[in-house]
Amino acid sequence: MKTERETQILELLTKEEKIEVTELSERFHVSLVTIRKDLTSLEKKGLVKRGHGYASLANRNDINGRLAYHYDLKKRIAYKAASYVKDGETIMIESGSCCALLADVLMEEKKYLTIITNSAFIANYVPNNHHRAKGNTIVLLGGEYQDDSQALVGPLLKTTVANFYVDSLFIGTDGYIDQIGFTNSNLMRAQAVRDMAQQARHVIVLTESEKFSQHGDIPLNLNHKIDHVITDDHMPEDLYDSLKDEMTIDLITN
Repeated sequence: MKTERETQILELLTKEEKIEVTELSERFHVSLVTIRKDLTSLEKKGLVKRGHGYASLANRNDINGRLAYHYDLKKRIAYKAASYVKDGETIMIESGSCCALLADVLMEEKKYLTIITNSAFIANYVPNNHHRAKGNTIVLLGGEYQDDSQALVGPLLKTTVANFYVDSLFIGTDGYIDQIGFTNSNLMRAQAVRDMAQQARHVIVLTESEKFSQHGDIPLNLNHKIDHVITDDHMPEDLYDSLKDEMTIDLITN
């Protein structure tokens, strides 16, 4: 019940951005003490900010804020992605909010899994007891640290990732441009994704459908590598029709 309520709180904050604690108490028919405990839990995860008598989402310009935005939908996308991963596999996960939730789900549900990632956020986000209890491992790639995304990028990343080759790489995206494909808003992060994709047989995109109406400035140029997209059922129908013959598209009910 607590986890479900916390998710509902995040969804409300996604829509309203800022809500009084008393209003949350009334909406969920629980005490102020209970709501404050929920908010404290979410604050410790970096998903919300507390003010005097109110709560708001974390800054959307950093990874914590992006994680909180449409949290429930991203979690469902993560669970679908996890269904394609088997115990004992070695996979790569790029830095992104859906990707962080995927890592969390995998560490909870799978055994003897190795996740190779360029995300310092993911390495810190997943509780250590998940690793040890089920024999799972996280390998953090080297590189230049980006503060807002908490990702490692640059020439050193290309050097370190060349030591691996995996079946699947899971990535996020900042947008999509017709005839060009998936995009990123940061040049070095985009190159990091390309470098990781060179060391994977399949590339799987995890994204909310609203990203198809947005676009970053940097094309990922991975159209030949991307063969699977997991998104929600608000994906534009014409785009779905144009892509479904090129790649597998899983639509999650929104």
